[in-house]
Amino acid sequence: MNHLTFILCLGGIILAGASQAQDAEAGRKVAGMCRTCHGLDGVARIPIAPHIGGEAAQYLSRQLTAFRDGTREHEMMSIVARSLTDLQIGDVSAWYASHEATAEVTEDIANAPEACSACHGTDGIATMEDAPNLAGETNIYIDTQLKAFRSGKRTHDIMSEIAANMSDAEIRSVADWYDGINLSVTASE
Repeated sequence: MNHLTFILCLGGIILAGASQAQDAEAGRKVAGMCRTCHGLDGVARIPIAPHIGGEAAQYLSRQLTAFRDGTREHEMMSIVARSLTDLQIGDVSAWYASHEATAEVTEDIANAPEACSACHGTDGIATMEDAPNLAGETNIYIDTQLKAFRSGKRTHDIMSEIAANMSDAEIRSVADWYDGINLSVTASE
């Protein structure tokens, strides 16, 4: 086999693997284990779980991989993610990313938290791939996450620094802002 044939074959194998890792319909089956907390459509069913429908697949994959590998800890997610293969992580991430998240702000957008809006959006729909949507998240979830960043229990290059300087009242204000946004998640067609 000459070098060109080998490179073309290798490229085909890599592309085939990449498309398999992005199988949303296979991810729907994996999402069956997520539905109790996050819902099959990605709208959380319990207040301490985030909405994940409409999140970027890359963001979801990074979070699941971090839970699986132990670089991010959570009493339930660490256990669930430990059993997932890279293929399953790619598939379930593709499933939830195949949904569209939209938000309706009912308050004056001039009151949006300025430090958060650049990444998470004024309406809570993230403007950056590495930032999660916050629209419609419960204030208890956002409050808990910001306090985890502030204390160092959870770390992130940007969020740890921002949260370190926030008072409890500022955290509650941000949490209440995003909690007050109406979130809608629909399956993309």
